[in-house]
This record gives sequence, C-alpha cells and structure tokens, in this order.
Amino acid sequence: MSDQNVRKAGFTSSGIIGGSLASSMMSHEARSSGGGVPSGGPTSTLQGMGAKGTTHSSGFTSSGISGGSKASSMMSKEATSHGGGVPRGGTTSTVQSI
Repeated sequence: MSDQNVRKAGFTSSGIIGGSLASSMMSHEARSSGGGVPSGGPTSTLQGMGAKGTTHSSGFTSSGISGGSKASSMMSKEATSHGGGVPRGGTTSTVQSI
C-alpha cells in the first residue's frame, strides 16, 4: 500500500478530506458504532497512517500482508477476536484493500 493511495482516499496529515472515501468511511463507521469512530477501527487506523506517512513500513503491500509486520499482528489479533477469521469490512481487510 502506498502513502499516495492513502492520501488519495482522503487520509492526510491535515485530517480527513470532506467528500472523500475517507469521510464516507468515517460517517458510516460513526453511524454503525453509535456516533463515534472507535479507536483501532479502519478510519482511525488509516488516518494515523495518513498523518504519519507510514504505510510502507506497516506491512500492507500490493502482494499481501508481510509476515512479522505490524499488519500481520493486526490481522492475527482481529482474527482471534472474531473466532479465527478476519471479517469483511474490518480494519485489516479495509486497510489492505486501500
């Protein structure tokens, strides 16, 4: 995943860009969780990466998730909390798709 893709989606060092994929994700996530965006969810994870410009080192790549990376740890924790599978629309799958 490139920093450029994250910025194009609307996750920037200045915050989330109105009218972008990022703002749509944030709105959907806030509605589904009762009005707030949860820490560690797709929106907050991507915004943190966009603000820092750290997507390259996280382990999310165009060929999959790198073993031993922050991304693989995130995927493992999410799979464990969901009974062994990574849910569609969850943090790991959303970040990986971008």
